Amino acid sequence: MKGIITLTVMNRPGVLNRITNLFSKRSYNIESITVGSSEQPEISRITVVVQVENDKELEQITKQLNKQIDIIKVMDITDQAIVARELALVKVSASTQTRSEIYSLIEPFRGSVVDISRDSLIIQITGETEKIEAFIELLRPYGIKELARTGTTAFLRGTQKSQGSKSLSIV
Repeated sequence: MKGIITLTVMNRPGVLNRITNLFSKRSYNIESITVGSSEQPEISRITVVVQVENDKELEQITKQLNKQIDIIKVMDITDQAIVARELALVKVSASTQTRSEIYSLIEPFRGSVVDISRDSLIIQITGETEKIEAFIELLRPYGIKELARTGTTAFLRGTQKSQGSKSLSIV
């Protein structure tokens, strides 16, 4: 099972290294990790997607992370309503014969071509992991030359009260 953990941490040297060491010491496989500054310059936000056997292991990881000095907040958002996105850049072979076919795949996935050469295209696509994977599989027959993915970054969904006092998610 995949677990998604978000962390807010102090933006200091060595923090990321200590966090990743915690995972490796306990033999947990990090599937993806994204790190970036937050709305406050002294705080960074980290999203970790980790492969675990069960919920108990995920709980153990969050407990261990909570013990770390430079970590401000740890949240397991695996089973919660979240907005999760990832970015992929895909360099695909594109001859004059296949170029229009490839363009017809890009539009429904809301991707964009960010570079064109005589024999290839670089396509940028953002979205949920499943969308990215589906797009990549459609491009494979054309010949993927290079592929780079950011990994998942995620937030809990926000809620607002409507007039009927029901809670609804804003998309």
